[in-house]
Amino acid sequence: MSGEAQKLFIGGEWVEPARGHYEVINPATEAVIGLAPEASVEQAYAAAEAASQAFDSWSQTPPEQRAAILDRAADLLWKGGDLPGLAAAEAGATPATGMMMHVGTAYSRLKRYAKGALEPTEFAINPQITPATPLSKAGVFGALEVRQPVGVVTCITSYNNPLANTAGKIAPALAMGNTCVVKPAPQDPLAVYRMAAALEEAGLPAGVLNVVTGSAPDVGEATVDSPFVDMVSFTGSTVIGQKIAEVAGRGMKRQLMELGGKGACVVFDDADIAAAVAGIGTVWSFYSGQICTAPTRVIVQRGVYQQLVAGLEQYAKALTVGNPADEGVTVGPVISAVQRGRVEALIAQGKAEGAHCVVGGERPGLEKGFFVAPTLFAEATNQMTIAREEFFGPVVTVIPFDDEEEATKIANDSDYGLISYVFSGDVERAFRVARRIRSGGVSINTVGRNMEAPFGGFKKSGVGRDCGSYALAAYSEIQSLVWQG
Repeated sequence: MSGEAQKLFIGGEWVEPARGHYEVINPATEAVIGLAPEASVEQAYAAAEAASQAFDSWSQTPPEQRAAILDRAADLLWKGGDLPGLAAAEAGATPATGMMMHVGTAYSRLKRYAKGALEPTEFAINPQITPATPLSKAGVFGALEVRQPVGVVTCITSYNNPLANTAGKIAPALAMGNTCVVKPAPQDPLAVYRMAAALEEAGLPAGVLNVVTGSAPDVGEATVDSPFVDMVSFTGSTVIGQKIAEVAGRGMKRQLMELGGKGACVVFDDADIAAAVAGIGTVWSFYSGQICTAPTRVIVQRGVYQQLVAGLEQYAKALTVGNPADEGVTVGPVISAVQRGRVEALIAQGKAEGAHCVVGGERPGLEKGFFVAPTLFAEATNQMTIAREEFFGPVVTVIPFDDEEEATKIANDSDYGLISYVFSGDVERAFRVARRIRSGGVSINTVGRNMEAPFGGFKKSGVGRDCGSYALAAYSEIQSLVWQG
């Protein structure tokens, strides 16, 4: 894969990038695994214009045809040869994560929205008897709610799950009849181009999907401010999301934002501690904590505080840090040297503010790669920086509480509210507390998800909801048709 020069995908053509290429680095080995194209601003605008030109035809394509294309693309993606290896290498994931989380989830989402293309888009509204007005005669007025495609959707995707995240945007958008411009994260965009190739081979018409990349921010900015773009779907940091929202707001573009998280995990003294430890431990053992839904802010009742901390310490010490391609490795790198530096700076701040670093906190002794050791902070307060800011790395902060009221208060004392967790043997209490937590989702006695449930955040964790049929609604506009019977 090393040295392979990728082209842009614009208007159904594979186009040479105007600014050349930049290196895509394996974060575990620091080896070059491919060359990503550097689009120009003009090429980004051209991608949006191509999507606009393709919209009328695609939006009127029969849903059955859209479904068939998505279904075929899923099968082609699954048979993509070395795709799982490429996805794992550029993202720094284990082979199992590359296969199941990256390729597997992308496959599942394409299949899901192949079916979604066939879901109803017209919904009857009860007739209304209306007396005469200066506008119309008295009569019975019927109405119909019709879901229409928004238009051109710019999809700006994150580096932590490039294939899955991109599929989660483009599949429902295309199913609803929208056209798309995809701007993948610069760190690991190569697998996304493979998805575009699969859709092209599956019969997607020219211009319906366009992919542009660049290491400079101006390319992403162009895909947002283009006058041909009607909606922006973004997954990433709150800071970048706020900048995108400012630009999109000036054009009154629709927005779907999945932003930062600081997942509160409330553990009561009657909880299954082993289950809680295993769930929280996924912060370290799954993708090195680079997941917005991670239970990184653990709020524990004092009766089991020491037990939970000891369990997490043992869990962390049993993990093997190294090249995720090697057998037995459970913790890989973070995505880049820049991200490693940010995580390390927050760890240092946690120590300086008086939190106790139980395990980790130092760089592993590996010659190559952007590694951070699984790190556990105890004796922390919710006012410390490590409890306020998102690490996006393998760091867990544990905070004690006395009673239910205090636990709820601490959980809600955050700028974020994406996904939170409650562990308790008292199911009634668990659901009661979950309802009080200001978070887009709350998982009870599990860190698993139902992929049909609405997904999105409160507060600075985002705007809007997707997943399941909610994603189809997110990529549609509602039109009312009214008539007098």
